[in-house]
Formats: sequence, structure tokens, C-alpha cells
Amino acid sequence: MARTTDGKGVPVPQRLLAAATRLFAEQGYGSTSVQEIVEAAGVTKGALYHYFGSKEDLLQEVYARVLRLQQERLDAFADADEPVERRLRAAAADVVVTTIENLDDAAIFFRSMHHLSPEKNKQVRAERRRYHERFRALVEEGQRSGVFTSAIPADLVVDYHFGSVHHLSTWYRPDGPLTPQQVADHLADLLLRALRP
Repeated sequence: MARTTDGKGVPVPQRLLAAATRLFAEQGYGSTSVQEIVEAAGVTKGALYHYFGSKEDLLQEVYARVLRLQQERLDAFADADEPVERRLRAAAADVVVTTIENLDDAAIFFRSMHHLSPEKNKQVRAERRRYHERFRALVEEGQRSGVFTSAIPADLVVDYHFGSVHHLSTWYRPDGPLTPQQVADHLADLLLRALRP
């Protein structure tokens, strides 16, 4: 029977995801074989197919796990008993920090999304849309209450912020002059400045 963890207690699915993420980041999704993934994870092909079913499922999960984390955190910010501008700023900064903390995952996904089947692509887009809609609801709440300007459509505000977030993997470097939190604070401040009445 295959072990479900390694000697350090890391479950097989996490080992497979870690190996796939590293290899997809280094070599690209298309150039990485299932055999390379299982060798790097120290498991059999049977274990990969037991937990994920296919290499494509691994690609989908690389992004989905980050999106789940971000959705949980956004829901907590949105539901907090705080003024709307504080909740939006916290959410806007958090998505930057969590993207930077998972930069390989984000880069892999945006480079390799076209490899997903139409069905999986649709699932991922639906999950991402749910996140964007919850974020947009914060903007709209502030606009309705007069805290934010209504001159800019909420959809455009969301596209503006997430355009910046989605491009982090093209320019952010861990050894650069700004920490993840500093980048997050600057981008969140830019967003809130744009929304001032």
C-alpha cells in the first residue's frame, strides 16, 4: 500500500502539487511529463492518478488552491464589522500579498491556462468571477453609501486593480526593493485614491 505521507508527514497530494508547481514553473506545463512529476514527488504514477486523475487536474489545482485561499480571506474581510473603505483596502492589499506569496502558481496559470479543457477552463473562470463579484460588491457598497465616487463604474475599478495583480508575476522579484506588503499597500492606496469622491 502506498504511503500517504513522506517521512516529514507531507501528504502525497501536497507533494505532487509542490513538484508539479516547481516543474511547471521551471520547464513549462507542456514540457513537463507525468513521469518527471511523480519522480520529483517520490511517488508512483498510480498515486498521481489516484489523487488527481491527470496532469491537467494538477494544473487546475495549482491555481484553484490559491483562489480558494483568496476567496476565504476576501469573504472574511467583506463580512467584517468595519467601515467599507477599511474592508476594501484590506481585501485589495491581501490579494496582492497572497498572489506574491504564490507567484509561481499565478505565473504558471496565466501562462498555461490555454492547456485546460473547455470544461475545466469554464470552472476556473466561474470561480474567479465569484471572487471578482464579491470584491466588486465592496466597491458598490461604498459607492451607494457615498464613501466612494460613483463616477467610475465598479466593473472598471475591479478590472483596474486585478490587471495590476495579474501582472505581478511579470515584474515582481523577491530580491527587489519592495516587500510583498509594501507592494500591496501601494496598490491598495492607489485603488482607494481612485475611488475618492
